Amino acid sequence: MRITARGLRLVILTAFAVFFVVPVLWLILAPTKADGALVTSNPLSFGSFHQVALAWDHLDAYSDHIYRAWIGNSLLYACSATAIVLATAIPAGYGLALGSFPGRRLVLTLTLVVMIMPAAALVLPIFLELNSLHLIGSVFSVILPFSFFPFGVYIAYIYYATAMPRDLLDAARVDGASEWLTFRRIALPLAKPIVALVFFFSFVADWNNFFLPFAVLADSSQYPIQVGLSDLLSSTPSFNPAQGGGGQQVNIFRPELALATLLAVVPVAIVFLLSQRALVRGMLGGAVKQ
Repeated sequence: MRITARGLRLVILTAFAVFFVVPVLWLILAPTKADGALVTSNPLSFGSFHQVALAWDHLDAYSDHIYRAWIGNSLLYACSATAIVLATAIPAGYGLALGSFPGRRLVLTLTLVVMIMPAAALVLPIFLELNSLHLIGSVFSVILPFSFFPFGVYIAYIYYATAMPRDLLDAARVDGASEWLTFRRIALPLAKPIVALVFFFSFVADWNNFFLPFAVLADSSQYPIQVGLSDLLSSTPSFNPAQGGGGQQVNIFRPELALATLLAVVPVAIVFLLSQRALVRGMLGGAVKQ
């Protein structure tokens, strides 16, 4: 009976692994083959590095090197917004956890409510607000909404409320340190894993955000990579036969689209690898009561 249950678990896990891993392998191998070979050859076979270079040449030449602009825009939007998030969310979480001021419970409740709201539900009011400020179509129409990250405030709040040694803060205050100096010299250095955690989640959320930039940006040269991939998809004849004629779209086929998708994942993968150790420490930071 035990062997049967173990075998059933193995079959289920193998099925899930095949279901999720095979599409990723196909995506990795797709740029190594020509468009026709993706249909006629073994889906998981390797083509050639020459085909990868050819796919990149076609992708880079598309619409006057606009793919590079999309990557640069995403880096600009994500890095700028994440810097603002770190400068606001960490002190806000610290103040909510250790401060005492009128409306504290209300602010914390609103933070939780906004955190669980679907992001798409806020796009319309944000659009109307940006439009009233005449910011639609500017970089600030993306950066400013991205800088609103209540989840980061909540993470910092949980850490400071559960894992921050209060004795160290009290000792600093007794020595005459101001609240700002106490936060900067003691609370902030001890929260480095949480800072890394907020940085990672904020960067990934900004990098993968599609709906808001799509709604507030009209110029394709300002698109972040996620909106750019959608534009690229609509220019691929396999998915949009109307684009199968002449012009700049003739070089964008499935291998180029797969390569564009893989390259769009690279910055997030780099951020994850660089902050992996801090991420693990940050996820465990609020689990232990000091």
